Amino acid sequence: MRSVLCFGDSNTHGQVPGKGPLDRYGPDVRWPGVLRSELGAGWHVIEEGLSGRTTVRDDPIEGAHKNGRTYLRPCLQSHASLDLVILMLGTNDLKVRFNQPPSEVAMGIGCLVHDIKELTPGPGGTVPEIMIVSPPPMLDDLKEWESVFSGGQVKSRRLALEFEIIADSLEVHFFDAGSVVTCSPADGFHLDADAHRALGMALAQEVEAIGWTHEKG
Repeated sequence: MRSVLCFGDSNTHGQVPGKGPLDRYGPDVRWPGVLRSELGAGWHVIEEGLSGRTTVRDDPIEGAHKNGRTYLRPCLQSHASLDLVILMLGTNDLKVRFNQPPSEVAMGIGCLVHDIKELTPGPGGTVPEIMIVSPPPMLDDLKEWESVFSGGQVKSRRLALEFEIIADSLEVHFFDAGSVVTCSPADGFHLDADAHRALGMALAQEVEAIGWTHEKG
């Protein structure tokens, strides 16, 4: 059985648009659950989504535990061995408090890729397949979140390009979530149930297209 770790923020956790972090879609609605269903019995899909998670930055308001890099290493070791790690982060790095350009957010994703390669949590101590997924751009109307993300809307439209550049340079897989889904107008940056389904189905096709060199056992 092959295993995939889905490592992300609230859009991996399944936060309902316009609701709080405890309002969450069910396991079969969230995109990792859709991915699990599409890939079938030969796959073990692990969900690791946390609302507010950044790539590599401690959050001075929400807490240092929102730093994705801090949590990733023990997470990889906990779930090893892993055939594939999917990283979908970046939106929270666009908060005003971090003052980061899209290129720096992409470099944060690059740091996570380096950590995965260094830790070698793949089968037999190898480097697993890695896929960077750029989150869909935020909408212009962020409702009550405007002050938190002010200016982030424009930056979010550049994440796909910057993430693809990083993915190419590090020779890992890349997928632009914005090519198949848009954020919900309920709050401007979360995915609704239909988007979760579309993303999970699209990612299943991307995963199956990877040139796997070993059979599922």
